[in-house]
Amino acid sequence: MQHMVKPVCILCLQCSLLYGVHLAAAVAAAGDGNGGDQFAYSGFAGVKDLTLDGTAMVTPDGLLELTNGKPQVKGHAFHPTPLRFEESSSPEGGEKKAAVRSFSASFVFGIVTASPGVGGHGIALVITPTKDLSSGLASTYLGFLNRSSNGDNRNHIFAVELDTIQSPEFSDIDDNHVGIDINSLVSSNASDAGYYDDNTGEFKSLTLVSGKAMQVWVDYDDDATQIDVRLAPVGIKKPMKPLVSTRSNLSTVITDEAYVGFSASIGTMTSQHYVLGWSFGVGTQAPAIDMDKLPKLPGRRSKKSYPPKTMVIALPIVSVVLVIVVAAGVFLLIKRKFQRYVELREDWELEFGAHRLSYKDLLQATERFKNKNLLGIGGFGRVYKGVLPTSSSEVAVKRVSHDSRQGIKEFVAEVASIGRLRHRNLVQLLGYCRLKEELLLVYDYMPNGSLDKYLYSHDDKPTLNWAQRFQIIKGIASGLLYLHEEWEQIVIHRDIKPSNVLLDNDMNGRLGDFGLARLYNRDTELQTTVVAGTFGYMAPELALTGKASPLTDVFAFGAFLLEVTSGRRPVEQDIEGHRLLLTDWVFENCSKEQILAVIDPRLNGNINISEASLVLKLGLLCSHPMSNVRPTMRQVVQYLNGDMPLPEMSPMRFTFSLSALMQNQGFDSSLKSLGTISNLSIGR
Repeated sequence: MQHMVKPVCILCLQCSLLYGVHLAAAVAAAGDGNGGDQFAYSGFAGVKDLTLDGTAMVTPDGLLELTNGKPQVKGHAFHPTPLRFEESSSPEGGEKKAAVRSFSASFVFGIVTASPGVGGHGIALVITPTKDLSSGLASTYLGFLNRSSNGDNRNHIFAVELDTIQSPEFSDIDDNHVGIDINSLVSSNASDAGYYDDNTGEFKSLTLVSGKAMQVWVDYDDDATQIDVRLAPVGIKKPMKPLVSTRSNLSTVITDEAYVGFSASIGTMTSQHYVLGWSFGVGTQAPAIDMDKLPKLPGRRSKKSYPPKTMVIALPIVSVVLVIVVAAGVFLLIKRKFQRYVELREDWELEFGAHRLSYKDLLQATERFKNKNLLGIGGFGRVYKGVLPTSSSEVAVKRVSHDSRQGIKEFVAEVASIGRLRHRNLVQLLGYCRLKEELLLVYDYMPNGSLDKYLYSHDDKPTLNWAQRFQIIKGIASGLLYLHEEWEQIVIHRDIKPSNVLLDNDMNGRLGDFGLARLYNRDTELQTTVVAGTFGYMAPELALTGKASPLTDVFAFGAFLLEVTSGRRPVEQDIEGHRLLLTDWVFENCSKEQILAVIDPRLNGNINISEASLVLKLGLLCSHPMSNVRPTMRQVVQYLNGDMPLPEMSPMRFTFSLSALMQNQGFDSSLKSLGTISNLSIGR
């Protein structure tokens, strides 16, 4: 402490340097109009002044953790002070003009998931006039927008999204993309995640949910009004060619002073979103991040080591076993190389062998499963469009992923069930193929895609008119009647929803995806099974008995009727994160004879009132909490065809709400009726 005795000492030069560093940092944080506003975080250990909300926190290791892996959560983190984006110029004799200055950002992020390759939505870099994003919804709205604010130019929000879920209503290109968002989650431009190699120009794909750290660069050029975004693994320098670009004058978007930060959210799939380092510069390049100081992403737990004495005893045994394992591994690798494309046949296939297709033909049909032929991605795998070389017919090929929820049992169920079903309102299975490492199902190609895209995608799909919707409803009812009563066995579909209804050339609805289907002989008692399906379409009794029945399909069909008529999902979210039930809301309006209040507003009132009233009341009857009140599918078809009058909806039939029953059975404590919310904001 001797150097502190006098204000001026032999270390005065060091003191001056330290003062200069602190002064420079202060200038950088405040901005000086010429040098620009800038900051840099090489890790977040010891950082106290970030503005955090939701599940966002700084871990002891110095990671900025935005989400904690729990479902339906969101997290935000902002640099504490606003940055000045606009500069004013006053040409001689001219008016004062404000324009957003060039800026650049760089950050290192990582998404760690519970299951390999399965993520729960994504993370976004946002520039916004406020740090309060409490109205943003978790799940598909990435935590910073909601249904009412999405697309509103008054948001003044610019964002770069790293999205791991494909949402048709936002025209997402896939479940692994980078997009530029301006006041909307419908990206101005987007690209598959990856980067262009500087040496070869080759595009190299990256998986956002790989659990590995990656770096993003965002640049805005105020002269060219161009936005460039680049992505690369940590350790690769900033690529010369941008991954995604767009032209947009951000002077009409970003306010004079704005905050920069991150927003992340999780839906039902669990994942954790981390930021390891971050820099930003307005009017100047973002400062370099010191990559050597970045914290490490959390990895898998290492196995517990043996105590030394145990190791001494076990080491010789382990050595011998290791030699055997290595030898066996080499043998299996050689064998696998030659047997990778060997098609497997089992006893259960004897009955269905006529439907078997060769893997070689399916490779040729889909051009080796190129991304340009990708039709969609679901929980059970990817679906590709193809043209069979033997018949030149268009087909859809479902490539079942081994890490999906659908394994060999579900694969066999789908082949065994839909392979023998014949009905105009069911998707026709044309064939299948099974290899040791591949499970493939081949269907008729449905050129108009799935029904959910017409209900929720507002950009590239026309609105279905009422006549088309009523035709689809009657078709799916006819298909379910065939499954329940008219085929040789009882088939319970267990996953009736718009995304599993495909539309043919004439916009007829066809029910598909029989991966969860169960078959029963008519003289066999229904068995308890694993509860499966989609929340919002699952009958309450499933939680108690675990037994799927035709009446549980009827419940799902009831939710389907209400959804197609209203254009709203069976379970939605309000701005406070509460789940809202469509059934209660429809019943409340129907009981007040306010039927038009629940009709999809995109129909502009062009409906058949009597048909719409019939469908809504029938939807409520089918969705009744008590299974013995629900009609059979034969009765449903008779009601829809006008062959039998619908029973009166007396108040005694609905003496308690569906939400109350589901709460009593432990589904969710946050359920509310849609009727209790006046301004509804929902998630994807």
